[in-house]
Amino acid sequence: MRIQTVTLAALAALSLAACSQAEQDNAQADANEAAADTGQAAEEAGSALKEEAAQLGSAIAAGASEAAQEVDEATDKLAEKADDQKAETATDTRGN
Repeated sequence: MRIQTVTLAALAALSLAACSQAEQDNAQADANEAAADTGQAAEEAGSALKEEAAQLGSAIAAGASEAAQEVDEATDKLAEKADDQKAETATDTRGN
C-alpha cells in the first residue's frame, strides 16, 4: 500500500511538472506573440511619425518660403519709398 501511495505521488508530481511545462510553454508563446504585436505596433507608429515629420517639414519649408517672400516684398516697398524720398529731396533742393 505504501508503494502504491509513493507511486501515485510520483505520478502526480510528474503530471504537475508536465502541466507546469505546458503552462510555461503557453505563457512563452503568449509572450512571444505579445512581443511580435508590440514590434508591429512600434513599426506602425514609426511609419506614422515619419509621415508626420515629413508633413511638418513641408509645412515649415512652405512657411519659410512665404515669410521670405513677404520680407522681399517689404524691402522692395522700403527701397521704393527711399527712392521716392531721394527724388523729392532732390526736387526740393533744386527748387530752393
